[in-house]
Amino acid sequence: MRIVLVGPPGAGKGTQATRLAEKLRIPHISTGDLFRANISQQTELGKLAKSYMDAGNLVPDEVTIAMAKDRMEQPDAENGFLLDGFPRNVSQAEALDEVLETEDVKLDAVLDLEAPEEEVVKRIAGRRVCRKDSSHVFHVTNSSPKKEGVCDVCGGELYQRDDDSEETVRKRLEVYHTQTEPIIDYYKTQGLVVTINAMGPVDEVTGRALEALKRESAEK
Repeated sequence: MRIVLVGPPGAGKGTQATRLAEKLRIPHISTGDLFRANISQQTELGKLAKSYMDAGNLVPDEVTIAMAKDRMEQPDAENGFLLDGFPRNVSQAEALDEVLETEDVKLDAVLDLEAPEEEVVKRIAGRRVCRKDSSHVFHVTNSSPKKEGVCDVCGGELYQRDDDSEETVRKRLEVYHTQTEPIIDYYKTQGLVVTINAMGPVDEVTGRALEALKRESAEK
């Protein structure tokens, strides 16, 4: 299957992308991973992207598109992939359509993870990360540490990342509504959007997504 995963910050895209890709046995193609891989391997695209980033500028769409195209052409993506973080706007969605058309393949579905905005803000703003090990993550209400401000695992100090503050989260949501949300309407005109309730336990959300994909596949 060829799937695009969309949803606001805090909807659980990263977690669900990893789980769904594993269940469906397709590669999880994340924009963040693409940038890190190209920059660390010093590919021509990586060097180009880094030159923009070092100058404090946004990486142009054409560079992101070229990285995604290159990744989708790798052998492990021959039978499908799950895109996470790409396309990020309508022009990228149009470019993706063009890339797929040249390969004579199409998207099977666009999974839209939905979560109420206030819940998203609570999810992210309540997150606390361990200074010793950033993989140790807690939440002030949903997964609070035994001792406030102290990591249960290693005893490190728990802190709120700058980009997790409520003000920053709301700004990120504004960007999502302005730039990324319009791709949902773009894909609705193609009959590809499958809306998933992203609230509840992780396993339940994964189950809903898999069931919805199964129904979508059966209807085609």
